Amino acid sequence: MKFVKEEEEKRRDYVFQKDAKTKFGAWFIIIVLIILVAAVAISGIHFKWF
Repeated sequence: MKFVKEEEEKRRDYVFQKDAKTKFGAWFIIIVLIILVAAVAISGIHFKWF
């Protein structure tokens, strides 16, 4: 099983495909996680949990 499939490969056993949708999705998830971590840190500072 291959982890990342190139666009021009003809195979079915892969986890991610190297195309625009996958790259957009990965960046979107990373940005959302960073925003969530920042929100937790800011709320922790605001409510004096840290």
